[in-house]
Amino acid sequence: MKRALLIILDSVGIGNAPDAAAFGDEGANTVGHIREAVPEFCVPALDAAGLRAAEAIAAGKPVQGEPTLSYGCLTEVSAGKDTTTGHWELAGAPVTKAFSVFEKFPKSLVQEMEAATGVSFIGNYAQSGTVILGELGERHLESGHPILYTSADSVIQVAAHEESFGLERLYEVCRKLRLIADRERIGRVIARPFIGSPGNFTRTSNRHDFSLQPPETILNHLQDANIHTIGVGKISDIFAGSGITESHPTKSNAEACEVIDKRLGAPLERPHLIFANLVDFDMLYGHRRDPAGYGRALMDFDQWLSTLLPRLDDETLLLITADHGNDPTWTGTDHTRERVPLLARFPGSPRNLGIRDSYADVAATLADWFTVKSTGSGQSFHPVESDSLT
Repeated sequence: MKRALLIILDSVGIGNAPDAAAFGDEGANTVGHIREAVPEFCVPALDAAGLRAAEAIAAGKPVQGEPTLSYGCLTEVSAGKDTTTGHWELAGAPVTKAFSVFEKFPKSLVQEMEAATGVSFIGNYAQSGTVILGELGERHLESGHPILYTSADSVIQVAAHEESFGLERLYEVCRKLRLIADRERIGRVIARPFIGSPGNFTRTSNRHDFSLQPPETILNHLQDANIHTIGVGKISDIFAGSGITESHPTKSNAEACEVIDKRLGAPLERPHLIFANLVDFDMLYGHRRDPAGYGRALMDFDQWLSTLLPRLDDETLLLITADHGNDPTWTGTDHTRERVPLLARFPGSPRNLGIRDSYADVAATLADWFTVKSTGSGQSFHPVESDSLT
């Protein structure tokens, strides 16, 4: 009875995307620049598994040593570098038409948003989520009007004080905005609750993403084959619940790892996929341009990984990768277009998986592993001849 564990290290890129210049990201390299900027950075489990080897392959350099896992890197083909496009492509549904991006929402669209939600918004510009609280948080408390803002991603973001405005009220505003976002082809509507007082505002962990409904993905095919799909972290949000049998929202990397530990320790009653997103790298450190914090988060994951690997058997496929980059040494606060590492644990000897042409190779490999119908995108790197259904 097989299971698979797919862990997304949110934003842990390794540079060298062939089209990085088109996104303004030529030279961005999340892991490489953390290695340079943080003297104490050390990830022995990841490096032994093949992270350094993946970095070398992405840069066209020779691999040193003999990694303990199969290793390679993935190249994104989707028209974007955000969470939604990355995860959908990993699940076998590349985004060929870019989502809509706004630096500022048109006045007519804001008026429609206000009519649909029954509130008046303040803000309406692109800004870092933490910076905008300093700029508009006090005004929000005085007026009661939620803060509307966006970013370089395809998003509508709404920030409101969790206590004075109300968490459920904020979620309801975002649910109503999702209907407008569907028409405008905006990837996500994000509720951004915060607490505190002027000069001391803090975002809480009750963020919620309301995503565009995805096309058919490998998650749907797994469900159709009676394979349990377990989302950990914001996976269910990213896929709007499509193809997810069971969801475990989490508030930190550590909590996500605890959920994985619990699921792996439970009796294996049916085939299942555990699909986990570890968001702290991106949310807490990448966007805030904090190399030291990012490095510490990777070292914490590395320590947990060293306890995970000995517990895996040959009936468990392990895949570790990322959805985009977010170089904490880069300019601005946006994601960065990068290749991402690929570490895989199959039965048999580790091997070089090379530079993969699409993130969708992950979905094709899951189709092979569970012997289910492929989405038609990507090429499997499963070590045995493909026996997936067509």
